[in-house]
Amino acid sequence: MGLDRDVARLLAELAASDVPSLSDGSVAEARANYDSNPKPPPDPIAHVVDEVVGGPEHEVPVRVYADAEPDGLPVVVFFHGGGWVLSSVAGHDSLARRIARDTGALVVSVDYRLAPEHPFPAPHDDCWSATAWLADHATEWGGDPDRLVVCGDSAGGNLAAGVALRARDAGLALALQALIYPCIDDRHERYESMTTNATGYFLTRDDMAWFWDRFVPGDRRDDPLAVPARAADLHEVAPAFVQTAEFDPLRDEGEVYAGRLRDAGVPAEVVRYPGVVHGFVSRWHVMARAEQAHADLATAIRRAVHP
Repeated sequence: MGLDRDVARLLAELAASDVPSLSDGSVAEARANYDSNPKPPPDPIAHVVDEVVGGPEHEVPVRVYADAEPDGLPVVVFFHGGGWVLSSVAGHDSLARRIARDTGALVVSVDYRLAPEHPFPAPHDDCWSATAWLADHATEWGGDPDRLVVCGDSAGGNLAAGVALRARDAGLALALQALIYPCIDDRHERYESMTTNATGYFLTRDDMAWFWDRFVPGDRRDDPLAVPARAADLHEVAPAFVQTAEFDPLRDEGEVYAGRLRDAGVPAEVVRYPGVVHGFVSRWHVMARAEQAHADLATAIRRAVHP
């Protein structure tokens, strides 16, 4: 079918204006470029509060969202994308609000430490600390710790998958891992989409190599909490809902991971969205198909927490 009309128009505009790639320049320059991109207008919701959760070494900042006064709500722990290097809770504020609005859940967006200043395991540890804290303390914020979901987009999907693996090993039951075009594997040669979608579709293969090199030291690449595709055993991991984009270099690794989960007896649903590129779910102001992805994500989360 080719690119959606609005996506093709956006990519043409980006190419004509010579917009820097996600990994252009220094880390500071890449962050400034990313932060300068227009974001969708934030949905007004009833409850937005900045908090901190306790961790083993330091407190982790979080932002808590709910579309009604929290009282026994299911909990979605959200990890933002940005290649473990870019963005923040503020940078993904619009998407967190949208998830809270659509699911009726208490959404807790985690402001984890960023690489390269804080490489793996720091971002993962922050996300795990927030999830484990909520499993014990969600009631203090009006959440239900027995209905706990982890969710993330791109690098946040990587963090959600890693937290789901750690939760399995720690005996922490999660209702769902919702992975939005997740970064699952650093071995790019394994995936056709890393070749066919290597350039020209917003996120590039070179961008991903740059992000991985800043996130995971070479001697930690065999750790499945950093690279979930390296997990030898996926049995009894939380059920998964995986969203991928047709023209995304990460498309195949997310779909292959879902297939491995199913092979291990884990329910794993995959939805591939045609005509779109990486990042579309966060850019509904310029890519209309994101609205369907939001609805599908909300349905998957609602089914998981209201069995």
